[in-house]
Formats: sequence, structure tokens, C-alpha cells
Amino acid sequence: MERTDIITVFIGNLRIDEPIGTLTDLLVSVLCFIFFYKLHKSGINNRSTTLFKYYLFLMGFATLFGGLFGHAFLYALSMSWKLPGWITSMFSIMLIERAAINHTRILFSEKVIKVLGYINIFELTTFMALSIITLDFAFVEFHSGYGLMFVVLGLEGYLYYKTKNEASKFILIGIGLAAVGALFFMNKWIIHPWFNHLAASHTILAIAAYFFYQGARRVDLSESVHEK
Repeated sequence: MERTDIITVFIGNLRIDEPIGTLTDLLVSVLCFIFFYKLHKSGINNRSTTLFKYYLFLMGFATLFGGLFGHAFLYALSMSWKLPGWITSMFSIMLIERAAINHTRILFSEKVIKVLGYINIFELTTFMALSIITLDFAFVEFHSGYGLMFVVLGLEGYLYYKTKNEASKFILIGIGLAAVGALFFMNKWIIHPWFNHLAASHTILAIAAYFFYQGARRVDLSESVHEK
């Protein structure tokens, strides 16, 4: 069905829908790839930072796919073309959850870490299956909200409360920004017709990615309970 509630531009004969939403998606993608590269070249080699690094890598592809297949050229594609961005996004959320789980090795035992890891896998497979079967973005949203606002916020918040961990502080700021972006998206708050809720949420997510990167580069697991 032709969409009539969006802005469309043409570059020659090439039609691009939601141009600012697409550009801001691509902005997130570029920043995520830059931060991934910086972490990769940093030489930091703990498991939590590695998981944060690949969260950024997959989020870069998720927002790339989302911008191109989910916004700019969806008019020429079917709804199923949204799945590459959705699935990649869900895997990226799984990785940032596991990064937070591993970061809490500073406080928790190996048994607790393993249990949290199993829950993480069950959650991912459940919501991914529901998203694929129904083609309903609500399951992707719920998975993202659960992963960031419950798992990552809960674990990193507890870690910061107990230790005033520097990495956790930056990660929590990133979570807060992601929450604000989610509010723009869910409530469809429009600043300007050309800068709608999509563009606003993407821009805020780009800033959040910077804080996740800053948190990831500060992770230090040398105080892990397993090394005491």
C-alpha cells in the first residue's frame, strides 16, 4: 500500500522516502562503526568490552539496514525487508545485555553469571521468533526496552550503586538517552515535519552510542570476584 503520510524526495529519478529519518539512521550507523573500530584498535581485551564492541558493530548494520530497507526504499520492497534490520538489532541488544552481565563479574559469582546468560538466550530466541512470525515491530521494541531498561539498566545501575564504577556511569547516561529517544519514537513527538519522531530518536541514539563507547573503553574486570 502506498504511504501518504511521509515526506519524499527525488534525486534524479531515484525516490527516497523519509530522507531525514534515513540520514539520521545512517548517522547512527557511521558512528557505531567508528566506535567499533576505535575499540578494536584500543587493545582492550576483556570480555565485556569485546561484547560492547560487537554490540556497536551489529547496531551499525541494524541502523544501516533500517535506514535503507525500512525507510528510504521500503516503497519498492515488501514488509519482510524490515527483518534484516530488526533481527540484527535484536542480536545487538543481546550483546549489550551480555556485556552488562559480564561486567557484573566484579560483584556476582560465576553461577549467577551463567544463569543470567541462559535467560538472555531464551529471551532473544522468544522475541525473535515472535517478530519473524508476526512481522510486528512491537516485539522488537519490547525486546529492546526489556534489554536496555531492565537488564542493562538494572545490572549497571546496581554495579554503580555498589562501586561507583566509572564505566557504569557512562553506560547509564547512554541508557538514559536511549530512553528519551524511545519516548520520542513511541509518542511520535514531532519537532518539525522534516525532523519527525524518527529523526529525533535516531539523533538521540547517536549520542547514546557515544556514551556506550566511552563506558566500554573504561571497563576494567581486574576486580572480578573470580580473581580474588
